[in-house]
Amino acid sequence: MALLFWASSTLRAQVTVEATIDSLQLLIGEQAKVKLEVSMDANHKLILPAVRDTLVKGVEVLDVAKPDTQLLNENKRWLISQEYTITSFDSALYYLPPFEVKVDNESYQSQALALKVYSVPVDTLHPDQFFGPKSIQEVPLTWSDIAPLVYAFLLMLILGAVAVFFVIRYRNNKPIIKIIKIEPKLPPHQAAMKKIEEIKANKAWQREEPKLYYTELTDVIRVYIKERFGFNAMEMTSSEIIERLLEEKDKESINDLKVLFETADLVKFAKFAPLMNENDMNLVSAVDFINQTKKEEDPNAKKEPTEIKVEEKRSKQGRIMLLCSIAVTGIGAVIALYVAIRHIIALFF
Repeated sequence: MALLFWASSTLRAQVTVEATIDSLQLLIGEQAKVKLEVSMDANHKLILPAVRDTLVKGVEVLDVAKPDTQLLNENKRWLISQEYTITSFDSALYYLPPFEVKVDNESYQSQALALKVYSVPVDTLHPDQFFGPKSIQEVPLTWSDIAPLVYAFLLMLILGAVAVFFVIRYRNNKPIIKIIKIEPKLPPHQAAMKKIEEIKANKAWQREEPKLYYTELTDVIRVYIKERFGFNAMEMTSSEIIERLLEEKDKESINDLKVLFETADLVKFAKFAPLMNENDMNLVSAVDFINQTKKEEDPNAKKEPTEIKVEEKRSKQGRIMLLCSIAVTGIGAVIALYVAIRHIIALFF
């Protein structure tokens, strides 16, 4: 008998029933939530109370929610909860009896609850006195009312401007950003020799476009002379350049350069067609002139840096990224505009 009593007490200790109410005081017609929670071992049979239209006389049940089950202690325990929405239309202090549940046909009860319902105050001294409808009052706008509108407009303007920038870059076949490289500035003779190597590598100029060939070659020499001797050879005629160089160098070292300029003038202005060996000789004359007149730089001197902007053509991946950026910023601007319009309608209409 003692063992049976201990087993029964152990089972009862494993089941707890608790009832709570979210408000102990209500005005007539207001609603309250009563919550019933049952904690028990898993895989036991539970029967919840069958609540009808009323809990007690005067307290009506408006809604019974579906039970909710939570698994605890690695699914060894269950916590079942159920909510009841109640109200009352009679002022009084109500005693809500305990809820009774059954676990494996064994009854368990929650604690009792109390609910105080108040009536709406009525002026019994002046029962015939009525108050007419109140006039419409203007509510002043505050920053919290217009802040979402302002932020939405600002975001729309920013995203719209970024979208327009991306569209312009796309139409101009440019990448999203410019690539800028910082490189040391080459000495005049090295820069000139680099350009001459590029001209030498393009054999088509010599055969098919001698005018372009001599224009490029003489421009390289003019830029070299300007940076090496300090006078503006770009704005001077061929004869003026030769005369100015004679003041710096002897006549013999200038003869080959003079032939180069004379040939270039004939090609550009008289449609003269030089032979291939003449083109090669004139290119060699340009190289010799640079080598004879170059000024070696001091190896210990600090090189002057210069900025070189590189406009790269957009790759296929860059094109896809640019299209995606246009779509994202465009959609963002439209959403921001929609939010702003919604706030305007809510505030003024």
